[in-house]
Amino acid sequence: MASAPIAPYNSSPLGNSSSPNASRESLKMEPLADVAMLPGEERVIDKDIIYICPFNAAVKGKVFITNYRLYFKNTDSDMRNLRFALKQEGHSRRDIFEIIFKYAFPLSHGMQLFAFLSQEKYEENGWNVYEAMEEYRRQGVPNSEWRVTFINKNYELCDTYPTILVVPYKATEEDLKRVATFRSRCRIPVLSWFHKENHAVITRCSQPLVGMSGKRNKDDERYLDLIREANGTTKLTIYDARPNVNAVANKATGGGYEGDDAYQNAELVFLDIHNIHVMRESLKKLKDIVYPGVEESHWLSSLESTHWLEHIKLVLSGAIQVADKVSSGSSVVVHCSDGWDRTAQLTSLAMLMLDSYYRTLRGFQVLLEKEWISFGHKFASRIGHGDKNHADQDRSPIFVQFIDCVWQMTKQFPTAFEFNERLLVVILDHLYSCRFGTFLYNCESARESNNVRVKTVSLWSFVNRDTSLYINPFYTPESSCVLYPVASMRHLELWVTYYIRWNPRIQHQQQSPVEQRYKELLALRDQYLKKLEELQLSDSAPSSTHLTNRSTPNAATPNQHITHLQTPF
Repeated sequence: MASAPIAPYNSSPLGNSSSPNASRESLKMEPLADVAMLPGEERVIDKDIIYICPFNAAVKGKVFITNYRLYFKNTDSDMRNLRFALKQEGHSRRDIFEIIFKYAFPLSHGMQLFAFLSQEKYEENGWNVYEAMEEYRRQGVPNSEWRVTFINKNYELCDTYPTILVVPYKATEEDLKRVATFRSRCRIPVLSWFHKENHAVITRCSQPLVGMSGKRNKDDERYLDLIREANGTTKLTIYDARPNVNAVANKATGGGYEGDDAYQNAELVFLDIHNIHVMRESLKKLKDIVYPGVEESHWLSSLESTHWLEHIKLVLSGAIQVADKVSSGSSVVVHCSDGWDRTAQLTSLAMLMLDSYYRTLRGFQVLLEKEWISFGHKFASRIGHGDKNHADQDRSPIFVQFIDCVWQMTKQFPTAFEFNERLLVVILDHLYSCRFGTFLYNCESARESNNVRVKTVSLWSFVNRDTSLYINPFYTPESSCVLYPVASMRHLELWVTYYIRWNPRIQHQQQSPVEQRYKELLALRDQYLKKLEELQLSDSAPSSTHLTNRSTPNAATPNQHITHLQTPF
């Protein structure tokens, strides 16, 4: 049994739809006894069909279409990017094509995404994973240098920012309004992360509206100086994610960058990360070399021609520079053009390097909710949920690229992350599935107006129902360690178990033998610890206790035994 494509190359899988119309009642449909239907998932149609398999010969079977996904029932293993052949009987091909098209792209047919139809229930409400004030307090904010403002509580200052913002303590509400007029989309510089020890900060924003005439704004210049002064930074570093030539070209459309003459206490650094269009074409090239087959004789040159790993390198390299500057005690400002694509990549990766909390299972969820979801990465535009317009120039795999960078870090630091690869794959699968509301819409205000938190289920409800599935057995907590991955082509790899996972030859290699053995040892350890606890509970006689205390005056508790038994990797 194989289900429909949830793949990084397509804008939308079959699985984003409204309830089926009444005409399906007249169809003869075979029972789906061996398929676990989701609460809210409804059957639409089934049909005998031949699957044109790119790896093997043609496979006979039956296709089942629900209002969430497509199943192909046969005796083989999973497959993706399905091509079918139907007998020419009447208009059978047109009928099934129209049904697939309709339920794959519900928004283009006036229907709802499946997330609004799902009836799934979970014990934990995943929408409560991230609370902005709780997260800022964890960082050590507010304080004498930074304050919380609710100026955006009705999204009046900036409709793509969250309601709770942290700004320099000395900046007034009027200052914020004046700065907003000089920043693209009114996305003013606000705090993303505060270093508790040296008080350096990561702030994020959009480009200044300099234009061809080289306009200046004294309020914006003073505001950036307030960020610099907050911890006594000698020179504020502004990281512009774009290539220099692109930043200059943006002047023609009213944008630009912070010039030395206007921002004399700042240093501007261009990070040479290309725009959404370059990234989209790069992933398309990658898809072409990994599906349907991989030509091994030209593999390295083909991979190099996609430039995908080169883009990964530039994003990681930029984040390393941000993290290193903040770790050394200097505050930074990060922006690209509008501050919701490359900016989110850089701030979240730098925070992942600097703050071990974000490397925990729960902390990583908070990081995504904060830097990507609440700060307005345009998920709807970049992914195209439920929209048939594949040629939309707003489509781009920016978030996929970020998760790839995270995976690269987990490979270089196998003991530093509490979560495993499975979590990253599940996140990307449901980036496209529309089963949960987490990645729907472009910003917080749009989610609020569509009542997403009430009408849909959070992905984190699903993930946190059984966290053992996503735990890295090699994880060793280290609170003060800053991670600096090696951002060179020699140390970066193609994420084969994601991009080529549906190739039958790859599927058999996904389980690491080292990880499997380690899990077995952990299970054995847990058995011994359980027996130890049972013996301690049963040995309740005073004489026995006295004897035990005399023979082992510093006897360790079971929890202490866990610490001693941790295996270094």
